[in-house]
Amino acid sequence: MSSTLNPHSERSQAAASGLTLFAAVMMLVVGFVDLVRGIMAIVHDDVFVNTPDYVFKFSLAGWGWVHLFLGIAALMVGVGLFRVSLWARILGVAVASLLLIANFLSIPYYPLWSIVVIALSAFVIWGLCVVRPEDSP
Repeated sequence: MSSTLNPHSERSQAAASGLTLFAAVMMLVVGFVDLVRGIMAIVHDDVFVNTPDYVFKFSLAGWGWVHLFLGIAALMVGVGLFRVSLWARILGVAVASLLLIANFLSIPYYPLWSIVVIALSAFVIWGLCVVRPEDSP
Protein backbone atom coordinates (compact mmCIF):
# COMPACT_ATOMS: atom_id res chain seq x y z
CA MET A 1 0.00 0.00 0.00
CA SER A 2 2.81 2.42 0.80
CA SER A 3 4.38 1.82 -2.60
CA THR A 4 1.27 3.26 -4.30
CA LEU A 5 1.37 6.36 -2.11
CA ASN A 6 5.11 6.97 -2.52
CA PRO A 7 6.66 4.98 -5.38
CA HIS A 8 10.12 6.44 -4.78
CA SER A 9 10.45 5.20 -1.18
CA GLU A 10 11.45 1.64 -2.11
CA ARG A 11 13.99 2.87 -4.64
CA SER A 12 15.46 5.41 -2.25
CA GLN A 13 15.74 2.79 0.51
CA ALA A 14 17.47 0.42 -1.89
CA ALA A 15 19.85 3.17 -2.96
CA ALA A 16 20.58 4.08 0.66
CA SER A 17 21.27 0.46 1.55
CA GLY A 18 23.43 0.06 -1.56
CA LEU A 19 25.55 3.13 -0.79
CA THR A 20 26.01 2.09 2.81
CA LEU A 21 27.02 -1.40 1.69
CA PHE A 22 29.44 0.15 -0.82
CA ALA A 23 30.94 2.32 1.93
CA ALA A 24 31.22 -0.69 4.26
CA VAL A 25 33.11 -2.74 1.70
CA MET A 26 35.37 0.18 0.78
CA MET A 27 36.02 0.85 4.48
CA LEU A 28 37.09 -2.79 4.91
CA VAL A 29 39.42 -2.49 1.90
CA VAL A 30 40.92 0.78 3.16
CA GLY A 31 41.30 -0.67 6.65
CA PHE A 32 43.09 -3.75 5.37
CA VAL A 33 45.38 -1.69 3.11
CA ASP A 34 46.26 0.69 5.95
CA LEU A 35 46.80 -2.20 8.35
CA VAL A 36 49.28 -3.79 5.94
CA ARG A 37 50.94 -0.42 5.38
CA GLY A 38 51.33 0.04 9.13
CA ILE A 39 52.92 -3.38 9.55
CA MET A 40 55.30 -2.68 6.65
CA ALA A 41 56.37 0.63 8.20
CA ILE A 42 56.85 -0.84 11.68
CA VAL A 43 59.21 -3.53 10.36
CA HIS A 44 61.01 -0.87 8.24
CA ASP A 45 60.30 -2.36 4.85
CA ASP A 46 62.43 -1.07 1.97
CA VAL A 47 59.47 0.09 -0.12
CA PHE A 48 59.25 3.47 1.62
CA VAL A 49 60.92 6.59 0.22
CA ASN A 50 63.45 8.47 2.33
CA THR A 51 62.38 12.10 2.77
CA PRO A 52 64.95 13.99 4.86
CA ASP A 53 63.45 17.51 4.65
CA TYR A 54 59.75 16.76 5.12
CA VAL A 55 57.85 19.14 7.40
CA PHE A 56 55.70 16.43 9.03
CA LYS A 57 58.63 14.10 9.59
CA PHE A 58 58.04 11.26 12.03
CA SER A 59 60.02 8.11 12.29
CA LEU A 60 58.89 5.44 9.88
CA ALA A 61 57.82 3.30 12.82
CA GLY A 62 55.77 6.23 14.16
CA TRP A 63 53.85 6.47 10.88
CA GLY A 64 53.51 2.69 10.99
CA TRP A 65 51.76 2.76 14.35
CA VAL A 66 49.44 5.56 13.19
CA HIS A 67 48.44 3.57 10.09
CA LEU A 68 48.14 0.34 12.05
CA PHE A 69 45.69 1.83 14.56
CA LEU A 70 43.71 3.62 11.86
CA GLY A 71 43.54 0.39 9.86
CA ILE A 72 42.19 -1.52 12.85
CA ALA A 73 39.63 1.25 13.51
CA ALA A 74 38.57 1.21 9.85
CA LEU A 75 38.12 -2.57 9.90
CA MET A 76 35.98 -2.38 13.05
CA VAL A 77 33.83 0.47 11.67
CA GLY A 78 33.56 -1.32 8.32
CA VAL A 79 32.06 -4.34 10.06
CA GLY A 80 29.73 -2.02 11.99
CA LEU A 81 28.54 -0.39 8.76
CA PHE A 82 26.90 -3.65 7.69
CA ARG A 83 24.31 -2.95 10.42
CA VAL A 84 23.34 0.30 8.61
CA SER A 85 23.15 2.28 11.82
CA LEU A 86 23.62 6.00 12.32
CA TRP A 87 26.48 5.60 14.81
CA ALA A 88 28.43 3.48 12.32
CA ARG A 89 27.90 6.05 9.57
CA ILE A 90 29.12 8.89 11.81
CA LEU A 91 32.16 6.89 12.94
CA GLY A 92 32.75 5.84 9.34
CA VAL A 93 32.98 9.45 8.19
CA ALA A 94 35.27 10.30 11.12
CA VAL A 95 37.63 7.35 10.59
CA ALA A 96 37.69 7.82 6.82
CA SER A 97 38.54 11.50 7.36
CA LEU A 98 41.39 10.58 9.69
CA LEU A 99 42.63 8.02 7.15
CA LEU A 100 42.50 10.65 4.42
CA ILE A 101 44.49 13.14 6.52
CA ALA A 102 47.06 10.56 7.66
CA ASN A 103 47.62 9.37 4.11
CA PHE A 104 47.91 12.93 2.85
CA LEU A 105 50.58 13.66 5.44
CA SER A 106 52.48 10.50 4.55
CA ILE A 107 52.46 10.98 0.76
CA PRO A 108 56.26 11.46 0.61
CA TYR A 109 56.85 8.05 2.21
CA TYR A 110 54.74 5.99 -0.19
CA PRO A 111 53.10 8.25 -2.83
CA LEU A 112 51.08 5.83 -4.95
CA TRP A 113 49.59 3.90 -2.05
CA SER A 114 48.73 7.13 -0.24
CA ILE A 115 46.88 8.53 -3.25
CA VAL A 116 44.92 5.29 -3.69
CA VAL A 117 43.87 5.27 -0.02
CA ILE A 118 42.95 8.97 -0.20
CA ALA A 119 40.66 8.26 -3.16
CA LEU A 120 39.08 5.24 -1.46
CA SER A 121 38.55 7.23 1.75
CA ALA A 122 36.89 10.00 -0.22
CA PHE A 123 34.52 7.45 -1.78
CA VAL A 124 33.68 6.13 1.69
CA ILE A 125 32.91 9.64 2.94
CA TRP A 126 30.78 10.31 -0.14
CA GLY A 127 28.91 7.02 0.20
CA LEU A 128 28.11 7.66 3.85
CA CYS A 129 27.17 11.33 3.47
CA VAL A 130 24.78 11.16 0.53
CA VAL A 131 22.34 8.89 2.39
CA ARG A 132 19.60 10.98 3.93
CA PRO A 133 18.23 9.86 7.32
CA GLU A 134 14.73 9.36 5.87
CA ASP A 135 16.19 7.05 3.19
CA SER A 136 17.95 4.66 5.55
CA PRO A 137 16.02 1.47 6.33
